Amino acid sequence: MARQKKRRNAGSALHQLYLGVDGGGTKTHIALMDATGAVRSEGFSGPSNPLRVGVETAVSNIIKAISEACDRGGLSRGDILAATLGLAGVRRADLRQRIRDSFLERLRVGHIEVVTDAEIALYAATEGKPGLVVIAGTGSICLGRNAKGKTAIAGGWGPLAGDEGGGVGIARLALQAVAKASDGRGISTVLSRRAAEYFRASGPENLIVAIYSPQVDNSRIAGFARLVVESALANDAVAVNIIKEAGFELGLAACAVIEKLGLKRYKVPVGCVGSLFKAGDVLKGPMIEVIHTVAPKAVLTEPLMPPAHAAALMALRNGNGSNDGGWRRC
Repeated sequence: MARQKKRRNAGSALHQLYLGVDGGGTKTHIALMDATGAVRSEGFSGPSNPLRVGVETAVSNIIKAISEACDRGGLSRGDILAATLGLAGVRRADLRQRIRDSFLERLRVGHIEVVTDAEIALYAATEGKPGLVVIAGTGSICLGRNAKGKTAIAGGWGPLAGDEGGGVGIARLALQAVAKASDGRGISTVLSRRAAEYFRASGPENLIVAIYSPQVDNSRIAGFARLVVESALANDAVAVNIIKEAGFELGLAACAVIEKLGLKRYKVPVGCVGSLFKAGDVLKGPMIEVIHTVAPKAVLTEPLMPPAHAAALMALRNGNGSNDGGWRRC
């Protein structure tokens, strides 16, 4: 009898789903996790940063990714008990509420939390324990939390006022270098050819038409950063200097958060999240060098899980009322 009850409970747990959403300026990644903590299915769709695409489009892309995941895994949306939506561009409370209301109109979920993409990335890096995360994707931001639960943030100012070290910032510096090389104001670089190919211009001298086309948005510009990273890894001097500068800027953001949280004397983990970290030591070297000027014991770490998985785990733990542990000083 006891064994039959255990089997029934296990079967029930598999039909209790928890939704995690990682939504940025380029794409949306969702994960559906069961009550045992196993990821049952995943889905992808377009961007869900509401500041870039609007609330309705952001929510529509989230729902699209959920439908894809359910179809792929043979799951039912009606089994989703709780959700954590980690989205770029939702630092304002009123915008988070609008996202929440719009989402609930499309999908009835008992417990829903809307947080920034930095918060789920921090959870992915530390699993709820104190530490920092530096995100270098389309944009850039650093978020940290200390043992008292206090949080601090640096960056996240977007393409006009910030994004140093992120895709937009790197692409912007690269295009400036290409413009200078084309004019004779700077040294030649393979980025000239790669930029012309990426933006479909007949040559570097015609980039000015291509990059200001209405079809070229921040996501498209940020995508060029991947080619800057590849060029740096191939030892193009201009690209190497751009990536090193990006690392320096990301390090400054981490230093600001470390200072605010009083973590200078701790062996604080600094998680590295985002596609730009594929640059490896070219980016991480200058970054940790800057960080060590204020926190000599700090260490760079890899994320423990993808941000979407972390968001699903947050939904599971929040839905079950679980608490996370602390972190000891070294």
